Amino acid sequence: MPDQTIKATLVKSPIGARPEIRATVESLGFRRMNQTRELPDNPAVRGMLTRVNFLVAVEGEPYERPKRSKYKIWRARSTKKHQRGH
Repeated sequence: MPDQTIKATLVKSPIGARPEIRATVESLGFRRMNQTRELPDNPAVRGMLTRVNFLVAVEGEPYERPKRSKYKIWRARSTKKHQRGH
């Protein structure tokens, strides 16, 4: 029985993403943008690819760029301006 593999390509940068998402991309073996990897086809890898499907394109499945960056680390806005009375 031949080993089943999946071809996946990192098409969007994980810069600014939450640490757990960056760790998932790194554990899949991606180091650069547009890098293509052949990964084993098993439930663990499929789950990791599902977690980062907005950053990684899988061969045979349509890739849709996210409309908004829901994976970014959102920071609270500064309240200094309102404290000064402006």
